[in-house]
Amino acid sequence: MTTSTVDRAALESKVKSMYSDVATHPHGEFHFEMGRVMAERLGYAPTDLDRVPSQAIDSFAGVGHFFHLAALEPGEHVVDLGSGSGMDSFIAALKVQPTGRVVGVDMTDAQLEKAQRLARQRGIANVTYRKAYIEDTGLESGSFDCVISNGVINLAADKPRVFHEVVRLLKTGGRLAIADIVTDLPLPETVVCNADLWAACIGGAAQRDAYRTAIETAGLLIERIEENNGYRFISDRARKATAKWGVASVSILARKRN
Repeated sequence: MTTSTVDRAALESKVKSMYSDVATHPHGEFHFEMGRVMAERLGYAPTDLDRVPSQAIDSFAGVGHFFHLAALEPGEHVVDLGSGSGMDSFIAALKVQPTGRVVGVDMTDAQLEKAQRLARQRGIANVTYRKAYIEDTGLESGSFDCVISNGVINLAADKPRVFHEVVRLLKTGGRLAIADIVTDLPLPETVVCNADLWAACIGGAAQRDAYRTAIETAGLLIERIEENNGYRFISDRARKATAKWGVASVSILARKRN
């Protein structure tokens, strides 16, 4: 599941550019939906959304809901891989309460700046952000109860490395709760090599069985997989790809083996 055919430099540049726009111009035109209406349709509780900065919700570009799977408890330590403008990390901070902590990891400066600014403005003291890649976070091994991520792992060219990083970060018995894009059929090279479709959460999507194998091979036991039927792409190009290769959103709960 390591993709060698995509130009990784072009991919990183395209992803940073698109998600900088997501942070700074959330009401622009994208391949995907964003914002509160979509978040509620995916399953986010309005009471949670009411308690986080609305500007973070405006730039929410996730693909599903997983907090019911994560079942975060007060005092827990959480990592949000690809934390974007901060909506999921802010919700996680609510769940773990002041005795817990959340670390958001992202590689895009505009997203990090927005999340950090909103955290300061709202006085959210139990969440911090760091610039890093999700496959190499630089965080302490075995120090987190839960890793979360929403629509980001599909953007990584080396997904097995991401899942190995998850296992490294988790305590024994710790859990991974994510939403991501997968496909029914393997994608052709014309799609995999297209940086624009990668940044749109399509070109890097792995075939379902391969994605599951990468999770399990890293040392995680999958406990639950759910379809996110409320998620949809909106551009014609993205919708055609969705129909042709069975692109879909799933939420997954997995646990680090003892």
